[in-house]
Amino acid sequence: MSTYRVCFWIFVALAALEVVHGIPVFLPWAFLLVAVVSQYLSTRAPRDHTPPPAVEVAAPVTGRWLALNSPADKVPSHGTYQYGQSHAIDIAAEPADGSRPAFGWWPLSRPARAFPAFGAPLLAVADGTVVSARDTQRDHRSRNSWPALPYLLFEGLFRDLVSARRVIGNQLVLDLGNGTYALYAHLRKGSLRVRAGDRVTAGQTVAECGNTGNSSEPHVHFQLMDHPDPAQAHGIPFTWTGVGVPANLETFTPPASVPAGAGPARPETAPTGSASPGQE
Repeated sequence: MSTYRVCFWIFVALAALEVVHGIPVFLPWAFLLVAVVSQYLSTRAPRDHTPPPAVEVAAPVTGRWLALNSPADKVPSHGTYQYGQSHAIDIAAEPADGSRPAFGWWPLSRPARAFPAFGAPLLAVADGTVVSARDTQRDHRSRNSWPALPYLLFEGLFRDLVSARRVIGNQLVLDLGNGTYALYAHLRKGSLRVRAGDRVTAGQTVAECGNTGNSSEPHVHFQLMDHPDPAQAHGIPFTWTGVGVPANLETFTPPASVPAGAGPARPETAPTGSASPGQE
């Protein structure tokens, strides 16, 4: 368990004891301060860490998608280096007919099945081995409205205080070789087609897009990292074959055919740029 989680729960326990038994008033707040500082430090770049060159892999989806929180616009793309997500990307299915529900004031939330991304097949981005695969968390309703946004922020904070798994939701981690691991997050409950130890080939269907964990709507959170455990990993830049790194709010359609390969190649470093809006 990370320092800030330990300190936060100690703060909660001491605050309760303060109310009941009148212990010194400063003690709980000292632990809360440590928790806040340690959480802030987790958003900063690791000391003396230089990201490796970008790894080229196939896109994990087919069809037309919209990029959100893209590392093409800023790094860290999700505002933090925590969980190895410095170069992560979120993508939501964006059919040309405009059937994806828009963010707005009403309704407050929608069932996950109302979104075209829900249930979309997710593909192995390269040949590799399944390191971990979990799909037992339930898919929840969307939070893609202005009234639901405060709830999403509070929910995300609470999930983070519980565990990384509650933030990531159902997940799949593939070992692509050469010290590179691919993470797929927010998977649909019960959708995994593989389990730990299985070998996969590029283009193979491995799971389905869902709405689990800290997610405002069904979407794919994808990242490359240098360790199979996101809590210990540093992010690795990626580029998708035939697509590159789509910019924030850019729509893209991966090539229809995905060439199979033994593992990822390493071209030049992925681009970075200015900040832009997005989603978790």
